[in-house]
Amino acid sequence: MDRYDRTTDLDEHMNVYIMHMSLYTSDTAVLCGVFLTSLKEGPLSWLTRLPPNSIDCFKTLVSKFGTQLVTSQPHHLTFFTLVNIFQEKGESLRLFMERFGKIALNIQNLSPYVVMHHMITSLRPGSFVDSLCMEPTANLDELRQNSIKFVQLEE
Repeated sequence: MDRYDRTTDLDEHMNVYIMHMSLYTSDTAVLCGVFLTSLKEGPLSWLTRLPPNSIDCFKTLVSKFGTQLVTSQPHHLTFFTLVNIFQEKGESLRLFMERFGKIALNIQNLSPYVVMHHMITSLRPGSFVDSLCMEPTANLDELRQNSIKFVQLEE
């Protein structure tokens, strides 16, 4: 496990740490003590300067640690990000679908129906959109399958 130094996602670090440690113990004192070994540089320095007895359980440690380092967290994307994505003039359907898909994969807890809605509304008018109007797709997988035919036509 990589030691946390503020350059990676704090939530991911905590999830990996908890997952690894849950294989060995659920003892809060052990979780707190071993947590030091998962840190380096600034985060380790901050934690070692806490006043004695200021952490009563692992939940408190996680809360204080998260509050201290919240500003170094990477910006998490939300479904609102999809509102600003449009198929650009001259952009092929293949490139748009790939670009849209990569962004959507980085959004946590995203409903496939939200993805499908935003994908359809962000397409440039054309034969693919016309086909979707005549025969709406039932789900995201079907939409992607249908797009393959039009990608091949474009190419």
